[in-house]
Amino acid sequence: MNGNTSANTSENARTHTPENPHPEPRTPTPRPGGRSARVRAEVVAATLAEVAEKGYDSLTVEAVATRSGVHKATLYRRWTGVDGLVADALTASADQPWPLPDTGDLREDLRRITREVFTVFTDPDLGATPTALILAAQRSDAGAAALRAFFAARHRQAAEVSERAVARGELPAGTDGAEVVRAATAPLYYRLFVTGEPLDAHTAERAADAAALAARAGLFTTAPPADPAPPTNPAPPTNPAPTANPAPPANPGPRKAS
Repeated sequence: MNGNTSANTSENARTHTPENPHPEPRTPTPRPGGRSARVRAEVVAATLAEVAEKGYDSLTVEAVATRSGVHKATLYRRWTGVDGLVADALTASADQPWPLPDTGDLREDLRRITREVFTVFTDPDLGATPTALILAAQRSDAGAAALRAFFAARHRQAAEVSERAVARGELPAGTDGAEVVRAATAPLYYRLFVTGEPLDAHTAERAADAAALAARAGLFTTAPPADPAPPTNPAPPTNPAPTANPAPPANPGPRKAS
């Protein structure tokens, strides 16, 4: 038996149906309330549990169907395959409320945000699901698009801390609050998902402090001040008329020997 047969069959089962052999992953548009919302909540919860336990490579529609109690035909119809399931799990996560700190100080607000990111992703119990979901999202176009939308939504939400700072005169008008939060959290995600370097509380606070300093300096204003105009070159001095060369001294001639 060909060793690739079972793997290929499993892969086909993950993303294809006989009725539509090459479907495009899609995120369903949920209808508010009722059975549809309950089904979606059950499917999202099952997807998160499966991807946290098994990772993207072992995630299957059949396993999500078994765990959620929703028939796999419904999953294929509404989510197409595992990529649609991962994308919708991110979409559902973006819809969740996020209580923001309000300490009256931008640096402390940003520190609490980065501290939360640090705590969630470095805790063995809390971090398993979001870490697995982000890694899974990077494996498909649909997941990557949902991941970008998730972070964009979170940054828009968290921009409120900068908007408050502008209102109390701590930041210049026109500060892009989403960019401030992005600058504060980006070093953490870089270590978590790009370099794999250790992440500690000091690094999280330092990232927040750097973003706060940059924001106060006006580096995140939507219309940054123009660079000062370079000084105009002074007019070159007028060239005075050349003076006549003085006559060379007369040649005294060789001295006579005494």
